[in-house]
Amino acid sequence: MVADKGKKLKVADNNEEENPEQIDGELVLSIEKLQEIQDELEKINEKASDEVLAVEQKYNEIRKPVYDKRNEIIKSIPDFWLTAFLSHPALNELLTEEDQKIFKHLNSLEVEDSKDVKSGYSITFNFNPNPYFEDTKLTKTFTFLDEGTTKVTSTSIKWKEGMGIPNGVNNDRKGNKRTHADESFFSWFSEIQQKDSMDEIHDEIAEIIKEDLWPNPLNYFNNEADEEDFEGEGDDDDDEGKGDDSDDDDDEQDDEDDDDGGDEEDN
Repeated sequence: MVADKGKKLKVADNNEEENPEQIDGELVLSIEKLQEIQDELEKINEKASDEVLAVEQKYNEIRKPVYDKRNEIIKSIPDFWLTAFLSHPALNELLTEEDQKIFKHLNSLEVEDSKDVKSGYSITFNFNPNPYFEDTKLTKTFTFLDEGTTKVTSTSIKWKEGMGIPNGVNNDRKGNKRTHADESFFSWFSEIQQKDSMDEIHDEIAEIIKEDLWPNPLNYFNNEADEEDFEGEGDDDDDEGKGDDSDDDDDEQDDEDDDDGGDEEDN
C-alpha cells in the first residue's frame, strides 16, 4: 500500500512537470484560432469599406446636379458666402476687412471628392471678375497617397498690379497695410505641403469647409435671422403674458363688482 501511494505521487509530480508545455501548446493553438477569426473579420471589413465607397460614389453622382442647382440659386443672393463665413463661429475670424471686400466677388463655392472618394478632395472658390486678382477660380486640392501622406496643391494667385499678399489690397493705400501674410484668408492658398513630407497634415480650415459649411451653408447664412426670430418669439410670449394678466385683472374686477352688488341687496 505504501509503495502504491509512492507511485501515485510520482505520477502526479510528472503530470505537473508536463503541464507547462501542454498549457503553452493550448495557448498557441488558441492564438492561431483567434488570428483566423481576426483575418476573417478583416476580410469582411475590407468588403464593407469597398461597398460603402461604392455607395458614396453613387450618391456623389446623385448629389452633383442638386449642388449645381443650389449654386445657381446662391448666385442670385447678394453676399451669400460672405455672410455664411462671417456667421460661422470658426471661419468668421479668418476674414479681415479687406478679405471681406474680396469675398463680395465670390459667386460660388464647390467641394468635390475624388471619383473614388478615398483619394482626396478639392475646394474651389469661383469669383466674378474683380479688381484684386486675375484668377476667376482658386482651388486647393488634397490628395491622399498610398504611403499614408497627403499631397496638397493650390492655385498660385495672380494678383493684379498693386494688389497681393501681405496687403491683399492696393499697396498705395495708407492705413490698410497688413504686417503679416497670415492675416489674410488668401494666404491659405499658399500654405501647401510637398508630397514627400512625412508629417500628418491637419488642415482645419479645409475640414470645417468640407464637413460643416458645405453640406448646409444656409444654417450659417440664416444664423442671425434665426436669432432675431427667436427674440421675436420671446416678445410674442411676453405680449401673450401681458394679455393673460389683463384678463386676470378684468376677472378680479368683475368679482369685486359682484360682491358690491350683493352687499347693496342685503342693505
